[in-house]
Amino acid sequence: MQHFSKDDGFNIFRLPVGWQWLVNNQLGGTLDATNFGKYDQLVQGCLATGAACVIDIHNYARWNGQIIGQGGPTNDQFVNLWTQLATKYASQEKVMFGLMNEPHDVPDINKWADTVQAVVTAIRGVAKSQLILIPGNDWTSAQAFPTKSGPALLKVQNPDGTTTGLIFDVHKYLDQDNSGTHTECVTDNISTAFSPLADWLRTNKRQAINTETGGGNTASCEKYLCQQVTFMNQNSDVFIGIVGWSAGAFSSQTYELSEVPTKNGNAWTDSALVKACLAKSA
Repeated sequence: MQHFSKDDGFNIFRLPVGWQWLVNNQLGGTLDATNFGKYDQLVQGCLATGAACVIDIHNYARWNGQIIGQGGPTNDQFVNLWTQLATKYASQEKVMFGLMNEPHDVPDINKWADTVQAVVTAIRGVAKSQLILIPGNDWTSAQAFPTKSGPALLKVQNPDGTTTGLIFDVHKYLDQDNSGTHTECVTDNISTAFSPLADWLRTNKRQAINTETGGGNTASCEKYLCQQVTFMNQNSDVFIGIVGWSAGAFSSQTYELSEVPTKNGNAWTDSALVKACLAKSA
């Protein structure tokens, strides 16, 4: 993170973590001191760079396969997790609360909106101003968001009735099936996803962040990802940021979408895609 922030000008990092791990598999329990302590070290390392740091509960709206508020964990159990996390980071303005990674196959979007509302209300009870990132169904697809999830999630508000600091969280890959599992890219997603989403956001006076996108270190992905990033930067009134997937624990030799830099002595060298499309000089 120090390299990315210092050398590339990155100002946001997303830090995935499992719900089960944070509470040591005790649904509704308190944060496990050892496990949360390790995660907090990562968060503090991020904060030390001066960047924004997204707490990302990477559970797909589920606990062990069961959907929150719809047959699985109760809303109160999910609220309990987020109340603890928000309390821990209430004084850290650079921390963003990414409520949930990629909900999918959620039967009732209105019930999901009720779940999100319960969490937002609880967070605002202890953390008044940090950004809260709100995901939709369909893997929080940027393309599907305006018609499938957006109408229900527009109803989510702060306790005072405003939507200040409530940012929609969207994802979009550029490969043939939008799965992020192929090294070649086939689209820049502008006409099919981000242009319609930008129009919808402006109509509703809202903003979004793309917290997961990326591609292989190939010429096709350099072409299309750079075009996507340029479009989002040109529409920064509604798109507040972009986060590439991924750098960190994945192998730079075997993972299709690796953004892990290589180190030679004290110098870091970025992957081709990062250098072309995401670094400050891109």
